[in-house]
Amino acid sequence: SPRPSMAAMAAPPPAEPPVPPGRRCPSLLSVEPLVFLATVSMSLQGPLATQYLWDRLGAEHGYSDRNSTESTGCGDGNATADPLRQEVEVLVSRWNLYINLGGFFACLFSVTLLGAWSDSVGRRPALILPAAGMALQTAIYLLVMYLELHVAFFLLGRIVSGLTGDYTLILAGCFSYVADTSERRARTFRVAVLEACLGIAGMVASIGGGQWRRAQGYINPFWMAFAASLAATLYTAFFLRESVKQKKETKLFTLRHYKAVYRLYTAPEQPSSRWKLALYSLAFFVIVTVHFGARDLYVLYELGFPLCWASDLIGYGSAASYLAYLSSLAGLRLLQLCLQDTWVAEIGLISNIAGLVVISLATTTPLMFTGYGILFLSMAATPVIRSKLSKLVSETEHGALFASLACVQGLCSLVATGVFNSLYAATLHFMRGFPFLFGAIALLIPAAILG
Repeated sequence: SPRPSMAAMAAPPPAEPPVPPGRRCPSLLSVEPLVFLATVSMSLQGPLATQYLWDRLGAEHGYSDRNSTESTGCGDGNATADPLRQEVEVLVSRWNLYINLGGFFACLFSVTLLGAWSDSVGRRPALILPAAGMALQTAIYLLVMYLELHVAFFLLGRIVSGLTGDYTLILAGCFSYVADTSERRARTFRVAVLEACLGIAGMVASIGGGQWRRAQGYINPFWMAFAASLAATLYTAFFLRESVKQKKETKLFTLRHYKAVYRLYTAPEQPSSRWKLALYSLAFFVIVTVHFGARDLYVLYELGFPLCWASDLIGYGSAASYLAYLSSLAGLRLLQLCLQDTWVAEIGLISNIAGLVVISLATTTPLMFTGYGILFLSMAATPVIRSKLSKLVSETEHGALFASLACVQGLCSLVATGVFNSLYAATLHFMRGFPFLFGAIALLIPAAILG
């Protein structure tokens, strides 16, 4: 064939037709806004739902009419012996257990299925679905409050959200997204940045939620949670760029996705990494179980005698617990300059253990906030473990890996709710802070594994 002329070779390629202004949609390579919005929604709902259960169940049993915190001063020595108050505490603890159990069983299979599915079809579909599910859950909670429906409808909303993957799948998808788009050497810090977004969102929601509830009740803060979930859905659908480079059509409802997760631990790409995957997953399980269990009880612990906090102090306490995400990020960055990641994780576990011991003995507000302050490096261990796990698998297995971690995290929620709420109800009469002491002892297991 004739060779092209020099003029033809020098000619620039034809320009692409311009995109009409009405159809131009910028795409962003960042999941931080999604994590922020989803965490704002979740953090608003958690403490407020527990307080709503306290007020609603207390009113149904006549407690709020006889002995409300604001009217009688719960700090009296007789408050701890009030059998009706203890009955309300046990009821709230049990309903929290039922709601979390329903969410766990609903999302146990959906998270594994959708997480592995995202390795083929992309991360965005597996992020849009749970964000929409969280919005639907918040809408159901609003109906319960508007219509004064039975609190069992909270369980229904939790199950609906669990069937779409819930907040757990959002975290799994976002961590998979970060692993897809980050270099191996910078991945630990990149994961820590994502976890810091959890802290910023949680802190903002906790301070705002406590003050908002005190001023205007429960309805308006829950409307804000609904708007945040809806905004997270729209951001993912219209602005988030896909991170999976080679997408392919794959059926959703197939056992192949579950087998992909199973093969990670039974037949990994590198046989020597099998025991590392198992041990790091065990360490992750214990750490997150203690985090979830303690966080489930913070509000209930602060509502009861002798702390007897009002909603504004509860908001400040939740904000202080979320502040550990930011301080852990700064501490991790500084410690990485002179220490390996594993030693950073060990220091974080020491911070966590010491903080829980102090909280377990807290009988005054200053001592409780001192415990929160000692937890300033408590979140440094989980980004290290997530990063180490992601480096043990190939890029095409990130979705399956973080889906398995999401299942571990769901199991953490189940075990934490069952163990810590049961311990709280059983030890209420002799040491209200015993579950926190139990958590501090349990953290010695991951410290030994990492060591």
